[in-house]
Parts: sequence; C-alpha cells; structure tokens
Amino acid sequence: MSEINRIPVVAVVGPTASGKTRLGAELAVKYNGEVISADSMQIYKYMDIATAKPTEDEMMGVAHHMMSFLPPSENYSVAQYVADAKRCIFDIFSRGKLPIVVGGTGLYVKSLLEDISFAEEDADYDLRDRLRERAERYGAEVLINELAEFDPESAQRMHPNNLKRIIRAIEVYRTTGITMTEHNRLSKTEQSPYQTVKIGLKSNDRRFLYDRIDRRVDLMLEQGLMEEAKRVLACQCSMTAQKAIGYKELIPYFNGEQTLEQCIETLKRDSRRYAKRQLTWFMRDEEIYWIDIDTVKDFEEVFRISVSQIDDKLCK
Repeated sequence: MSEINRIPVVAVVGPTASGKTRLGAELAVKYNGEVISADSMQIYKYMDIATAKPTEDEMMGVAHHMMSFLPPSENYSVAQYVADAKRCIFDIFSRGKLPIVVGGTGLYVKSLLEDISFAEEDADYDLRDRLRERAERYGAEVLINELAEFDPESAQRMHPNNLKRIIRAIEVYRTTGITMTEHNRLSKTEQSPYQTVKIGLKSNDRRFLYDRIDRRVDLMLEQGLMEEAKRVLACQCSMTAQKAIGYKELIPYFNGEQTLEQCIETLKRDSRRYAKRQLTWFMRDEEIYWIDIDTVKDFEEVFRISVSQIDDKLCK
C-alpha cells in the first residue's frame, strides 16, 4: 500500500499524568480530528475518576471514541479493541476528519497501529480456566516452562506477572497449531493501512513525573474517588476491570484493615509503578518522537513541537 493510499493517524502516547489528554484534544481541534482512546480501563462505564477519563471541558467539544461503552462486568480483549478501534478510524477518516489515538495502554496502541490480527474464534475459555487454575496452584513459571517447549521466543519475552499473555500464548498454539511468535510474524506480513505520526510525552526526571502522579491522585480524591470506588467494588467486575488502579488499593481501608493514608500511599505507589512500566513499553518503539515534559514545561511549546512533527510527516 503506497503512502498516498494509507490513512493518516496521529498517536499521542506516554505514561499516566504526562498530559496526553489535553494534547490529543488540542490537536484534534487544530486538525479537525476526533480522538480514539487507547486506554484499557476507560472503555468501562462508571469508572471515570480512577481512570482519569476526560471531562466534557477537557474534551473541548471534540468527539471521543472507545470510552464508557461497556459495563465493568464484561471482559474485553485486545482483539476486540483492535476490531472496534479500527472501525472508528475508518469512520472518522471517511468523514474527512483526522483520527487521533490517545492513550497509555501500549499493547492496544501497538496492536491497532500495526494492524495485528487476532482470531477470536480460536478462543477456548475452558482451556483458559484450566491454565489459570494451574497457575494459581503451582505458579506462573509452570506455564512459562510449558510455553517454552513449543514457543521459546514467546516464553523468553513473557513476564511471570503477565499471566493473561502467557495463557493466551498457550491457548493460541493449542487451538490453532501455530505459535504466538509465528502468529505475530504472519500478522505483520501485510503493511499497516495507516500512515502514523507518534508523539510521546515523557520525563527524564522521574521525580517530576511522580510528583504529577501524586497530585493527580490527590485531585481524584477531591473529585469523589472514594464514592466511585465503593460503587465499582460493589459490582461484579470482570477479570479485565479488576485490574484498574484506583479501586482495589482502597479495599483495606473499607475493610478497616488500614488507614486511609496508608491506602492512598499504596495507590500512589502503584500508579508510579504503572507509569514506569508504560515508559518501558513505549521506549522500545523507535518511531515515537519524544517530548520531555520536564524540560519543555510550557504546554504551548509542547503543542508547537507536536504540530511541527505532524505537519512535517502528514502535511507535506
């Protein structure tokens, strides 16, 4: 597919609290675009404050897609996200607007923009349950060792804490006879239909970013995080929704096991650790143009640099 026939897409990525939401909305205003969220938790209804879902004011009148469309009780996979977000991209482009992907869920961003295909019809939920039970009883290393027997490349990449990916890699092989490594290789034989400009926001000074994260948590509490957490925790949340940071950290307080201050510190710590994992993921992508928000602290300058990159690569 030639460059001229590929759909232009802007992606704004980076860790939590780096300023992605505002930059994405401002760019959408300038380029007559619409935003597609790439956040695995913003897909859920009712989970607004903890997921830093943009308010109406923060959306700046720009249409935002892939947000608040699923109840917390529903599981949602990367395959479903790619299919749904892809439809959004084509719809936005068909109306003469610029699709702008904004978010910090690295696997969502990568899978969408590289147009990696997934075969949901190959899902085996009984096998998933059996593998999960084995991991709970014997530890994730047992599954990694099993995976290494037929897909050593995937096994080497897997972190023991990422049980979902380990199980999925075994499931793909058991149901299709094709390893996840080969599946990904085949998925990439076709060129992506998108001409993408990736803007990344990061901070070389970790303390600068961590201070922003801590302040965001404090703001969330002021906005009503405690009440939201009570409502969400009272629901029958899916395995996907249970991973959201901002709710489970408060359970010890609700149960009278820890003070609120202790739970808030745990929430801030987990948020900082999540930001570190996000940075580790995105820093592997050599196509991202990074802007250091600890150096370029003025938003207008961040915006100007982003516009320069977009104009250079999409508006030649």
